[in-house]
This record gives sequence, structure tokens and C-alpha cells, in this order.
Amino acid sequence: MGGSDARALSRSLLDLCRMRKLTIATAESCTGGLVAAALTDIPGSSDVIDRGFVTYSNDAKRAMLGVEAGTLANFGAVSKETATAMAIGALERADVDLAVAITGIAGPGGATPGKPVGLVHFAAAARDGRIVHREHRFGAIGRSAVRQRSVVEALRMLMDLARGPQVAAKPKRAAAVTRLRPRVTRSPRRHAAKRRTPRG
Repeated sequence: MGGSDARALSRSLLDLCRMRKLTIATAESCTGGLVAAALTDIPGSSDVIDRGFVTYSNDAKRAMLGVEAGTLANFGAVSKETATAMAIGALERADVDLAVAITGIAGPGGATPGKPVGLVHFAAAARDGRIVHREHRFGAIGRSAVRQRSVVEALRMLMDLARGPQVAAKPKRAAAVTRLRPRVTRSPRRHAAKRRTPRG
């Protein structure tokens, strides 16, 4: 998974969001703006991309995204809770439809007990209330590789959220159609029954 994967995903995501008129913001820590860079590298991305927050320090996460000090103190910068708060903060402050957040330990240093090099937490949030979290342990594969894989994963999460409402709408329409069909088939039978009674 490298630059070509990120480029292909970026193109597909932008096309989908453009078609559905969705806007995106990113909130990045360990990737340092690489997700925003991958997306804005595609011509015409301004139709979809609103802004990117690079919040490398805890102070930046608090000031720019509204992550609470208690969240950072209790769970740490690299955690599900912080990633989720970052995504929600980006969504609210940019007033967009979709936001993705990444926080992790790219290495080679920075590991702590229970949080090894290669641990990355992702969160994606949608304006309709959907929030998705994923945790990946890429291992000590090198700083650049961790960051590249994180970009691809973040783009995939955005893609999943961008597709989500369309998938949910299809069963409802199908259910409505199936409810109407019995009424259509029953009405001729009732008329037929009424016609038969006078003949007998």
C-alpha cells in the first residue's frame, strides 16, 4: 500500500462526495497533514475539501479541535477517545458533512507501555451522527510506512461513511414496494368475489 493506493482512493472518494455533494475536513496528528495532501493533490478537490487540522501537540488538539484536557489526561493522545473527539471537533468546527481523525505512534520512538510503535487510532464522523472508530497495530514497519498505511485507512473510512446513507436507503424503498404489492393483488380478487355472488 503506497502512494498509488492513496491516489486511487482519493479520486474515488472525491468523485463520490462530489456526486453526493458532501464536504470533508481532516484532523491529523501522526500523519501531519498527509491525508489532506493526498486529497488536495487531485485537481478539483476544492469542491469537496474544506480544511485540514494538523494537531500534533495536545495543546493543538485542545485549542483547534476542542478535545477536553480530561480526555487527553485519562486516555492519552493515542486512544479511541481522543481520536473520536478529534473527528467530532473537526466536523463541528469546519461545519462539514464528513471528518476523519488520526492519532498514533509512527516511531521510531514514542512507545509507552501498552502503546507500541505502529499503534494508530482512527475515527470518522458524519453530520448524520454516525461515528466509526478503528484501531490498527501496524508494528515497527518504519515511520514512513506507518504514515502511508494510515493515510490509506483514513481514506477508506471516509469512503465507507460517504457510501453509508445510500446503502441504508435501499431496504426502505424495497420494503415500501413490497407493502404495496399485496394491496394491488388483493383488489382484483375482491371485485371478482363481488361479481360472482350475483351470478349464483
